[in-house]
Amino acid sequence: MKGIILAGGSGTRLHPITKSVNKQLLPIYDKPLVYYPLSVLMLAGIREVLLISTPRDLPAFKDLFGDGSLLGMRICYAQQDEPRGLAEAFTIGREFLAGEPCALVLGDNMFHGQDLTRILSNARMTVENKGGAVVFGYPVKDARAFGVVEFDEDHKVVGIEEKPSDPKSNYAVPGLYFYDGQVSDFASKVEPSSRGELEITSINNAYLERGELSVELMGRGMAWLDTGTPAGMLKAAEYVEAVQSRQGYFIACIEEIAYRRKFIDSDQLRTLGEKLKKTDYGRYLISIADEEQVN
Repeated sequence: MKGIILAGGSGTRLHPITKSVNKQLLPIYDKPLVYYPLSVLMLAGIREVLLISTPRDLPAFKDLFGDGSLLGMRICYAQQDEPRGLAEAFTIGREFLAGEPCALVLGDNMFHGQDLTRILSNARMTVENKGGAVVFGYPVKDARAFGVVEFDEDHKVVGIEEKPSDPKSNYAVPGLYFYDGQVSDFASKVEPSSRGELEITSINNAYLERGELSVELMGRGMAWLDTGTPAGMLKAAEYVEAVQSRQGYFIACIEEIAYRRKFIDSDQLRTLGEKLKKTDYGRYLISIADEEQVN
């Protein structure tokens, strides 16, 4: 399975902060925002990732991640000239995907929870073994700003509606999606919506009409954090700081995940930590590498 991070957009809700900087490069406490969606793909065991962004911002992402080899990964890059909708990610990424299953995560989405790795593994296995698509439902107070899952009386999914004025449930669809190898074909047939965008909801409904869409509900214990506003970014940073300072482990530490997933070994992890040894982040990496020597 391959992964895509869609990290374009203009970040207008964050202006003037994002007038000259891509929002996915802004810090959430001690690391760039884009680390968080990348960590989700890595926790799903994905080692080949396509990062899609604007012509202005791609050089900065390349400087941040390079070709991914330091993480034991392959990270490629593609250009989206202007935001035309989430579904375009699969036409831009058609050659990269080459008909393989994939996971798409939006570059400004943060997920955290004890069951996250299990949820991701189950979604991946479902798509790889049975085909189709897996999306998620997350309970929110006001679902009007999201894609919303509609259920019948037997709790079976019957539709997904994009930003409805009168939501039929309180389950929003967060920016994380798993698809089989058909997704680029479905994306190529999507027509612009009334908002003028190529909606990912159109792809989800195409799978639903074929009886090939599964919706997994994220309940208590899972955090899906909003980073689209200054207040949201501050709250997300406070969340990360609280967890890390109280529990002692780092959220979305991509180097540690690469090590735990055996993408890299302890010597490679130590080398990465040594480069940052003047920071708490670097010392944390070194401490993880030291665990291996003790054990």
